[in-house]
Parts: sequence; structure tokens; C-alpha cells
Amino acid sequence: MINKKNLWFLTLFSMVLVLSIYYVTMPNELLITNNGNNSVTASKQNNDETKEQTENVKKEENVKKEENVNIESSDIISALKVEDDNKVLEEINSLKKTLTDMNVNIEDKNKAFEELKNINEKNSIEEKIENKLKEKYNKDCFVKIDKDQVRVVIGITDHNVSLANEIMRLVQDNFDKKMYVSVQFQQ
Repeated sequence: MINKKNLWFLTLFSMVLVLSIYYVTMPNELLITNNGNNSVTASKQNNDETKEQTENVKKEENVKKEENVNIESSDIISALKVEDDNKVLEEINSLKKTLTDMNVNIEDKNKAFEELKNINEKNSIEEKIENKLKEKYNKDCFVKIDKDQVRVVIGITDHNVSLANEIMRLVQDNFDKKMYVSVQFQQ
């Protein structure tokens, strides 16, 4: 039988446990900005960590000096995807801040919401086109839509006009209006 003391103990213990897990998993940036006095110790720890990381990087660079680096088309396409994802993520975060800001008027929030909706639609179309191209040519590709322009980078070594036209038609089939499609081949 659980009495009141045991019930209070279990309740408080579970709260302490949840809070400690939350504190441990919280990002360091929040700890630095939220704790005025503790920010010095946290920044010292971060400085120590960065010093260790730079030392490790220098050691790795010394080991890898003699290696030759070959860049493949999939690496270029991956870099393009990562760069685009970072830009889109920054834009989405900016729009989310606008949506959650209490000082922003309703019209600006509606515009931010519409932009978020457009970004999501554009990303889904880009992903759909990438999947079609990957399915058809079995190669990695990158698709970027910017207003009425579509940029396609595909990792195919065969560079011919008929293939480029075929890719352009495949991309244009996904749109109701006329789009300006550019195709770039990577070796």
C-alpha cells in the first residue's frame, strides 16, 4: 500500500529525473545564453573542446597531406543538396520566427505562412522530379526550382542534346506553366 509520503517521494523523484534528463540533453547554446554566471564556465568548456578539435584536425591534416582527392559527381551533387538544404532551413527558421513573434502584425504572419507553404510545395516538386530522374537514369541528381526556372544537375557521363531534351521534357511535364529548364551533366 502506498502512503502519502511514498507518493510524494515518487512524484518529486520523477520530476527531478525528468528535469535532469532535460538539462543534460539541452544544447550548449541555451545554457550559455540563459545562465549569466555559468556562461563563463560553459564558454571555457567550449573553448577547451574547440582547442582539442582544432588539434585533432591539424593532426589529421598532417596525415592526409600526401593523399590525392578525387571529386566524384555524386560528391558535387551531394554538396549542392547540402548547400540548398542549409539555405532552405535558414529561410524556414526565419519564417517560423516571424510566425511566432508576438510583435508582428497579422498580414506579415499570413505572408510568412504562405511563403512556408510555397517552400514546402516547391521542395516536394523538387523531390518528385529527383526521384523520377533517379528512377529513369539510376544516377544521383539535384533539382532546384527558382520562380520560373528549374536547374537540373545529373551525374551522367553521356552528354548529348537528345538526352538533355528528354530530361527537359520530363521536368516540364511536372508543371502547368512554361518553365525554363537548364540541364547540367557532371562527370
